[in-house]
Amino acid sequence: MVLIERITGISLGTDQRVSVIVWNLRFPRTILAFIIGGAMALSGGVFQSILKNPLASPYIIGVSSGASLGAGLVMLTGFVIPFIGGFTLPLSGFVFGLFTVFFVITFSSRLDKSMSNNTIILFGMVFSLFINGILTVLFALYREELRNLLHWQMGSFSMRGWAYSGLMLPFLVTGCLIIFTLTREMDILSFGEEEAQSMGVDAIKIRRILLACSAALTGAAVALCGTIGFVDLIAPHLARKITGSRHQYSLPMAFLVGGSLLVVTDLIARTIVSPLELPVGAVTALIGGPFFAWVYFSKRKGAKG
Repeated sequence: MVLIERITGISLGTDQRVSVIVWNLRFPRTILAFIIGGAMALSGGVFQSILKNPLASPYIIGVSSGASLGAGLVMLTGFVIPFIGGFTLPLSGFVFGLFTVFFVITFSSRLDKSMSNNTIILFGMVFSLFINGILTVLFALYREELRNLLHWQMGSFSMRGWAYSGLMLPFLVTGCLIIFTLTREMDILSFGEEEAQSMGVDAIKIRRILLACSAALTGAAVALCGTIGFVDLIAPHLARKITGSRHQYSLPMAFLVGGSLLVVTDLIARTIVSPLELPVGAVTALIGGPFFAWVYFSKRKGAKG
């Protein structure tokens, strides 16, 4: 009823306090959780496709940690880029996330000429731990901001109004449009680089574009709402179970599944120990940890079989 009143302007007798709480707090929080979850899931689907590994995701490879470092530096220093104001925060997440993914892939290629997926994932996890160490040092140096920074890093949608959705929207729209227009090329790339080249697809260029878009989605999401892991791992798997492997269908479905999953997770986080509120990242980790183990050991079992 509150939404009907706000959209149509017709009064239905809703209590004014309830109307303000729903419109200014609950509804924007739900919308933000959905688009953040969708962005992370879409990014995870792209990573799993490019690296041809069901365990690949921006969170596991270290993109989320890199974005956290960029956003943390902006919040601690108060740095603002002239003319763009509030967009400095998500932009910093994008830049640091983009740097992380290309650094991990470049360094992995030097360690392993065959660019083994396991090498990329393992180095990504190691680099993620290194960045988390840097964040820990920063938190120790800025003790007065420690509580707020820790709460942000563990993921939260608390007190996130409409402005946060507005900051996320340009990254979301741009990333989604580019990724969805390249679903055919992604299908071709799944057959291998030689096949893609024979069909006129520039594999290196397409991969770079997709990685940049994924970094934009993940980096902006992490900068605004903190590190929320495993949504980008779980949602693409569930989406492929529903639609199959064609990217034209699996990626939009991953967005819907990821968004819905994070909305439900956020609901659990703020109600399970009410009136206290758990970090959303903690809840997704409790769900995603066992899921990661299940995918990993299922893969090993299938390889042995």
